[in-house]
Amino acid sequence: MRIQENSKLVFIGDSITDCGRARPVGEGLGESLGRGYVALIDALLGSTYPGRRIRVVNVGTSGNTVRDLANRWQTDVLDLKPDWLSVMIGINDVWRQYDSPLRPEIAVLPGEYEQTYRRILDTVRPSLQGLVLMTPFYIETNREDAMRATMDVYGGIVRALASEYDAVFVDTQAAFDEVLVHQYAATLAWD
Repeated sequence: MRIQENSKLVFIGDSITDCGRARPVGEGLGESLGRGYVALIDALLGSTYPGRRIRVVNVGTSGNTVRDLANRWQTDVLDLKPDWLSVMIGINDVWRQYDSPLRPEIAVLPGEYEQTYRRILDTVRPSLQGLVLMTPFYIETNREDAMRATMDVYGGIVRALASEYDAVFVDTQAAFDEVLVHQYAATLAWD
């Protein structure tokens, strides 16, 4: 286990991280961490490593893009002084290219995504014990689907950044791809 005793682990991202967390900062008992993967990780850490007393904090915000993360980075990351930071962002950056094609200014194209992501990581990486970068994902079995293909480009950017910033890399898309061999996409997410 790489996370040391009494560490603070902050999760930041979009709705997939948010999952109904408490405001202004999701931390504590009950549904304060939301009803998603952050709460599951907290439960796993608490039950597997109870003596480590790892403090889990959720600052995911629904609808966010990497631009939004950059705008709230000071309060939601730097001011919280995490020991470990986990970032999963990108679905809205990609989705806006497809759900709002007549509003291209709200989409975050790959070059801006990478540049903004790199800029925010530069501000925090030196102060962290550890960094976790998770790929955005799209629950779609057809890899030729335009949005799925675009999502894979963004996942490649995250993979490269994880290598560059000595981060733990979590290929969330690959994990879902394995599940989708056995389950229909709508059984995992209705939207």
